[in-house]
Amino acid sequence: MEKIRFTFENTNETVEFYVLEQTTINGSAYILVTDSEEDDAECLILKDTSAMEDSDSVYEIVEDDTELMAVSKVFEELLEDVDIKM
Repeated sequence: MEKIRFTFENTNETVEFYVLEQTTINGSAYILVTDSEEDDAECLILKDTSAMEDSDSVYEIVEDDTELMAVSKVFEELLEDVDIKM
């Protein structure tokens, strides 16, 4: 499982997440990440909000309920053995 490092802009705090899956929907890139490799780990769906010309990706947590439900269903289909609970 790929591990990536995120730095929060407002605090410069760095955290690492494991990338479970990634997908593109309607031109927007999403990643499903978790902070642990354990079976019942917490996960987040992040959306790449950076501009095409940016050298670094900028991810934001998906908080819109409609978008979150739609993207989580896509990730469940891609991963088959994963059940994402909200």
